[in-house]
Amino acid sequence: MSSFNCGRYSLPLGEKTYIMGILNITPDSFSDGGLWNAPEKAAVRAREMTAQGADIIDIGAQSTRPGHIEISADEEIERLGALFEVLGNLDVPVSVDTYYPKAAEFALKKGADIINDVSGVFSAEMAEAVKNYKAGWIVMHTGGGSADKVTVYEEGVTENVKSFFRKILGECKRFGIDASRVCLDPGIGFGKTYEDNLELIRRMNELKIPEIPLLAGASRKRVIGTATGVEQADKRLIGTIAAHCACMAGGADIIRVHDVAQSAESAKMCDAVYRKR
Repeated sequence: MSSFNCGRYSLPLGEKTYIMGILNITPDSFSDGGLWNAPEKAAVRAREMTAQGADIIDIGAQSTRPGHIEISADEEIERLGALFEVLGNLDVPVSVDTYYPKAAEFALKKGADIINDVSGVFSAEMAEAVKNYKAGWIVMHTGGGSADKVTVYEEGVTENVKSFFRKILGECKRFGIDASRVCLDPGIGFGKTYEDNLELIRRMNELKIPEIPLLAGASRKRVIGTATGVEQADKRLIGTIAAHCACMAGGADIIRVHDVAQSAESAKMCDAVYRKR
């Protein structure tokens, strides 16, 4: 059986959908900015999410929301360092959401198991850190865009994402990073139009590569608000559940979520239907 090997952990694929709980330690994230930017509160929230069913905790020290103000690698490291001082052992893999190799290496030294790389490119420096620490590496597609900047995909967004995934796996192989340490993310909400995002959710099964974990992260995003008419981001739970269920039906192995308890329950139902558990 294939697995996602990440630091101290190995997550078998095909048995269940894994829940990645979002822990934003920022003052300005789009739906929960300022809630968990005090280290002690963030540590309590991390433990709460694991109790609710999170299989992975994903720490974000910099917002990537539309209109965000970029901070430096050193500022990310300062925020991460303060949290790691009080976080303790969670008994689940800890992921750090960053595009800075310097911040990634710091987090891995502090005990992180996964780097959730939102840069949208293959970086030799990031790859070196992942390889040296035997970490898991989530690589996200952006198409050169961002939450603010949309890319035009002449061949269609699905084909562009598939091509990007093949390129990343090829680069990892050449760099000596085993495919079992790589997870692919189509980057819903990054460099895509509303229609592009819906297409990726609808055609998730075409993005799934055998034995390679696939992550879907639509939680509370603008595509949910546009589709449902719910303007307030933290009120988009029902739309998020629906979108992620469609992703799980298409083969997503990990869903990245704000609302852990509800998402874990919905994943159990989807697994019962689609994984015949």
